[in-house]
Amino acid sequence: MKEDFKGYRVFVTGGSNGIGRSIVTAFHRAGATVAFCDMDAEKGILLQKELGENVSFYPVDVTEKEQLSALLDTLFVQWGDIDIFINNVGIGGFSPLTETSIEQFDRILATNLRSVFITSRALAIHRNHLEGKKKYGRIINIASTRYLQSEPDSEGYAASKGGIVSLTHALALSLSGWNITVNCISPGWIQNTAYDQLTLHDHRQHPSGRVGKPEDIANICLFLCRPENDFINAQNIIVDGGMTKKMIYED
Repeated sequence: MKEDFKGYRVFVTGGSNGIGRSIVTAFHRAGATVAFCDMDAEKGILLQKELGENVSFYPVDVTEKEQLSALLDTLFVQWGDIDIFINNVGIGGFSPLTETSIEQFDRILATNLRSVFITSRALAIHRNHLEGKKKYGRIINIASTRYLQSEPDSEGYAASKGGIVSLTHALALSLSGWNITVNCISPGWIQNTAYDQLTLHDHRQHPSGRVGKPEDIANICLFLCRPENDFINAQNIIVDGGMTKKMIYED
């Protein structure tokens, strides 16, 4: 699969750390030209230097729609088009309901959910002509198993991830005439750092026998973006080692 995506142009939001970093790295190794944005400029610059040629980092706050839209316009001019969008950016912002401001709630939705609409809309507008609607295209949105499971004090996060799942199938239908598939991935427990510090109990909670890694999500992104997999559309793919199917009772 190393050169499966040679010549493809990929844009990733929230690509400096964790799952996003793994996605950027995976597509680069598969031969794609990759651009990514993030507010963590230090880590973004380091990743760009690490990967080298055909990788570009842009320090952008996706809640500032002008910044995100300007970046997309820049890439459309430089590249001519964008083949693959991976809407990965996300923040948690967990806090007690009585202490969560409306502004905090709005920022979570603007980061996690509204950014998906902005990027998808931009691609649709850019390709809104006869030739554009014939081109290959993929949009993958990173949701979470929190769209159907919750913990206390997670209202903003849960709402944003549930919104992503619903927005995904709405976009897939709206873009059905554009030759663009739209899917989302709902990760479960993905350990971004200190994987070796996890306990045997942590791993045994999962029917797969281990906690997830960022590479597990990147691999699904690569699979969904392969041209021959265009019959997978409007789906939410849960990648959680089987945890959401496990019946759990408290002692």
